[in-house]
Amino acid sequence: MDKDFAALLYLVASVCFILALRGLSHPETSRNGLRFGMVGMAIAVLTTLFVVPEVNYLLILAGVAVGGTIGTVIALRIQMTALPQLVAAFHSLVGLAAVLVALAAFYDPAAYGIGSPGDIKVSSLIEMSIGTAIGAITFTGSIVAFGKLQGLVSGKPVTFPMQHWLNLALGILTVALVVWVCTTQASLPFWLIILVTLALGILIIIPIGGADMPVVISMLNSYSGWAACGIGFTLENNLLIITGALVGAAGAILSYIMCKGMNRSFISVILGGFGGESAAAGADDTDRTYRQGSAEDAAFLMRNADKVMIVPGYGMAVAQAQHTLREMVDLLKAEGVEVKYAIHPVAGRMPGHMNVLLAEANVPYDEVFEMDEVNREFGETNVAFVIGANDVTNPSAKTDPSSPIYGMPVLDVEKAQNVLFVKRSMSSGYAGVDNPLFYMDQTMMLLDDAKKMCEHIVKALEK
Repeated sequence: MDKDFAALLYLVASVCFILALRGLSHPETSRNGLRFGMVGMAIAVLTTLFVVPEVNYLLILAGVAVGGTIGTVIALRIQMTALPQLVAAFHSLVGLAAVLVALAAFYDPAAYGIGSPGDIKVSSLIEMSIGTAIGAITFTGSIVAFGKLQGLVSGKPVTFPMQHWLNLALGILTVALVVWVCTTQASLPFWLIILVTLALGILIIIPIGGADMPVVISMLNSYSGWAACGIGFTLENNLLIITGALVGAAGAILSYIMCKGMNRSFISVILGGFGGESAAAGADDTDRTYRQGSAEDAAFLMRNADKVMIVPGYGMAVAQAQHTLREMVDLLKAEGVEVKYAIHPVAGRMPGHMNVLLAEANVPYDEVFEMDEVNREFGETNVAFVIGANDVTNPSAKTDPSSPIYGMPVLDVEKAQNVLFVKRSMSSGYAGVDNPLFYMDQTMMLLDDAKKMCEHIVKALEK
């Protein structure tokens, strides 16, 4: 294929990726955004196959068949609740791919047009080293994030003395190893870069608590993009450079927006939750008195309300209660009740998690509002129906400086006249912090599986 024509196709693919990001910025255009992304990727892959000389198409087709089969099976079987873990796992694969490509280029530079063994261009060595470091950090960091989200690793911050100084020392050592590689082109420092940054990826993520995990997912997404961008320079592939930069920049911007929305320091999260160890985890206080209600009580309060605010959280996702919830809301609207959905920026365990679940249940977009849009309305709300949310409604974030979530903006649910709180039990949320809202006078706890409770409320409303 002519190089100029290939460059044109790469440009078309790049435009498709930009349009994909643009489309994904709003629920109504998200499907078109996905289509643009699929078309762009198809163009990119096919163009690359025709550009690269001496391609073993049989081996590539075998890889596509294996990878495509695995991806299809995962996509068909994955539950919506497990999407954050899936995203973290995919990020780890991107990081690992960057490391493997860099290793291949380092040991066979002639195949990549960057020189010969022992005589690789310095610029290529710098690109490979940086791409390898970011890829290795992304790989192990994503694995730790997966473990935290899956419950295989504690969701609480894991800290130890001098932790941040150790991270700093490993960062300086990585820079020194990059210089060593570029000046000697020896294989030892290149392998040491991989080992050091693999360890650094673990150390950066383990001190970050569960409440900040959505930011971590976004941050690792950014890392994977920059890793791909660095390898793009090594391969002299303009499309990989553009795509990696798009993903890296988009992930970084989203991480910054989320940190701002959670009153977290962007630099602190990047460095592994610097300063997070100063806040002690709040202790559960399940001996305090709380008021427990039934589905009939909840139906009575909401049926006679003028305005109901729905606050969904991860518990709704686990129970797959979004469809029954929408059925309940439809019954309330039929009786003249005004209903809105209030979404916290980090509700769930991934950015946009709740929005996707509600869209899956065909909840109208004009009924779903972000926290900043509706927070002031809780004071004039008759009933706040909190289904599976915990940390994002915890008033301790505003009142208790010792709380790990202190300073994080939360939904002002406690200002509603009545609060219906759907939970399986009185246990604390993902951040491990007890919620004083459980014990307030206007709160009624509905202790049951979220889907079952909604089904019982629907039956009560239909009577």
